[in-house]
Amino acid sequence: MEPIRWGIVGGGEGSSIGYIHRSAATRDGYFRLTCGAFDINPERGKRFGMQLGLEESRCYASYVEMFRNESFRRDGIEAVTIATPNATHYEICRAALERNLHVICEKPLCLTSREAEELLKLAKERNRVVGVMFGYAGHQMIEQARRMVEAGELGEIRIIKAEFAHGGLSAAEDARNESLKWRLNPQVVGPSFVLADLGIHPLYLIRAIAPGLNIKRISCRRQSVVKSRAPLEDNAFVLMEYDNGAVASMWVSAVNAGSQHGLRIRIVGSKASIEWSAETPNILSFEPASGSPRVLRRGMPELYPSAMAEDRISGGHSEGLFEAWSNLYRRFAIAIRGKAFSLHEPSWYPDIEDGANAVTWIEKCLESSNQDGRWVKYESCV
Repeated sequence: MEPIRWGIVGGGEGSSIGYIHRSAATRDGYFRLTCGAFDINPERGKRFGMQLGLEESRCYASYVEMFRNESFRRDGIEAVTIATPNATHYEICRAALERNLHVICEKPLCLTSREAEELLKLAKERNRVVGVMFGYAGHQMIEQARRMVEAGELGEIRIIKAEFAHGGLSAAEDARNESLKWRLNPQVVGPSFVLADLGIHPLYLIRAIAPGLNIKRISCRRQSVVKSRAPLEDNAFVLMEYDNGAVASMWVSAVNAGSQHGLRIRIVGSKASIEWSAETPNILSFEPASGSPRVLRRGMPELYPSAMAEDRISGGHSEGLFEAWSNLYRRFAIAIRGKAFSLHEPSWYPDIEDGANAVTWIEKCLESSNQDGRWVKYESCV
């Protein structure tokens, strides 16, 4: 298909997230980077954009200037990625939608459910796609897990155990790292640290793998293990109950000393269980109630066709985060263009409703935690 004319806000020089976005979006040729507002320092942003091969006139000082100028061009952008700190997501996403641009936004979508409701309404009015970058959902074995649940291979879902607990900020002095400092500033990240930064990833994986489950109520306890981080939490425990009677527990932490990453999810059904870890993303453990456990591997012919459709290299080789993000950008492109490329093309992607649900979940977790873990009713803003 014709590449989508695409720009980026943020993600400039030295940004690892910006690099992943650019690599993933352009890998399959579905997006073409044509402009950007890469940095709060206009000169540095312009220099960086030109290093990427962009025209000097399309390396903008701000997103406001970029959206305005691009709207007057016959070859102006059709979509934009927002790769800036949390507190700016709402205003940039709103401005993009008002210019009739499709949006791919870093998580969280925004900071409050009121903001989420406004973005939902605007996206619907303008008929624009808004994708939220829950990047781990692009791994091939997440698609496999989703199809296994859909096919009834696990039976009725009963128990979910999820965690995203790394040790990257175990000590107070870790926050001196300039690339991490902003994550501990409430004015930049909002009222939550690890729930908003880490917790919504396994939350969305549950939703992606078992979309038929709906949360009924939540209980949360959160801590500032490093006391200077208060009121932001660096550790939290969340319990959830679903409408089918299933229960879930989640641990999210930035003080799990020694853990390099720590994202994993286990889903237990009446017939079988599955387990997946982001540190070994190319395998999915399948453990039936009767019979021998199996390890399903990426790229093998026994996988569901929609999982194989996302295979990028032959089986036996490892695939990683770049491939997962590329799969999601491929899905975003399909949604934006409104067409599928093959019979088994995956059609789901983390959309604005998923982003809004995550924002509501964060608020409910904070509400519960502020009442010493009291169970609170979960009501989505969607």
